[in-house]
Amino acid sequence: MTAGSLTIVNAAVFDGVSAELTEGPIHVSGGTIVEIGGGARSAGEVIDARGGTVVPGLIDAHFHAYGTELDLLTLESSPLSYVALAAAGRLAAALGRGFTTVRDVAGGDPGLAKAIARGLIAAPRYLFTGPALSQTGGHGDPRPGDQNLCSCGSHMAEIVDGVDALRRAVRDRFRRGAHAIKIMASGGVVSPTDPIRVPQYSPEEIRAVTDEAGRRGSYVAAHAYSPEAIAHAVENGVRTIEHGNLLDAPAATLMAGHGAFLVPTLAAYDAMDRRGAELGLAPVSQAKNREVLDAGRRAIELARAAGVRIGFGSDLMGVLEDEQLTGLRLQVEVEGPLATLRSATSVNADIIGRPDLGRVEVGATADLLLLAGDPFTDPSILWAGPERRTVIQNGTVSQ
Repeated sequence: MTAGSLTIVNAAVFDGVSAELTEGPIHVSGGTIVEIGGGARSAGEVIDARGGTVVPGLIDAHFHAYGTELDLLTLESSPLSYVALAAAGRLAAALGRGFTTVRDVAGGDPGLAKAIARGLIAAPRYLFTGPALSQTGGHGDPRPGDQNLCSCGSHMAEIVDGVDALRRAVRDRFRRGAHAIKIMASGGVVSPTDPIRVPQYSPEEIRAVTDEAGRRGSYVAAHAYSPEAIAHAVENGVRTIEHGNLLDAPAATLMAGHGAFLVPTLAAYDAMDRRGAELGLAPVSQAKNREVLDAGRRAIELARAAGVRIGFGSDLMGVLEDEQLTGLRLQVEVEGPLATLRSATSVNADIIGRPDLGRVEVGATADLLLLAGDPFTDPSILWAGPERRTVIQNGTVSQ
């Protein structure tokens, strides 16, 4: 067998964009797709898809490698060595589900990225923001209001207040290899002291972050639920709105006008609603989760109607990570399989600025997912078990 050469035969092909499937075979060499269609080749490994469908490797644009606990205070007080080892398992599991790229928005660091790049752990292609930036008392502040505690870990979020301090923090993240910057722009479900609708950070603070990111050729992602928080973020230069569950029509129109993306994370709310109480999710967090649960589906509909481009994310913490594929099912229920697959492939690739990913076309990176059937006639294949999928990353079958 010729190293780095792979051909997939007897497969239909979803290219990441088109509504119509095309015919293979797909020829891969050196980790790149070199031909689609044409005759079979004798050199290299041949995979017989037996009538299955090849789609681009999935991209999770809201992943938390370091999200090892539902309780933020427990997470942030855990040793980083433990968190990183647990993250390795979370990343390997995501790859096994067919996610060949993840964007870690709140966590990650150069050490984890270096271990992945050197092949020390099996993992998706890994893009990290470093700890999200949170104001005092904001979504990333894990301290209960009635206790004097130090939030010293900064594994997933760092408390940074003020324009100058934020500029330094952003510059240091890019020094360390961050793909983008994450800020907390509204309250959140698992944080204890912040109302979910209230915008966070001042306009001057957000503009300082987006200005620094823009000059580095990067962008800012913002955790934001309410229309007022979404507008506050977008008007000050934020490019992607994470969650956005309480979006309304005017805020959706504003997002479209600014070219901002929505990254919904339906899996997290559904999983916390079903499993949060048994896992010890605080009552205040359960109440906040119920507030945003049903609204998340409506937010996608409003965004689509306004012309906002919609990605896909999971946002799963702790043991809820096994619900990652459930997120595809929930988004299919709102938008159907075509729009959902576009969201988890080509749209997410555009979000992260990687046109070589999220598409099955000549010249693209050979990150592929082979499904044992047609996801457009039987969408359940998308969230079926590992026996119904073969994961190919950079032209190599993942073990």
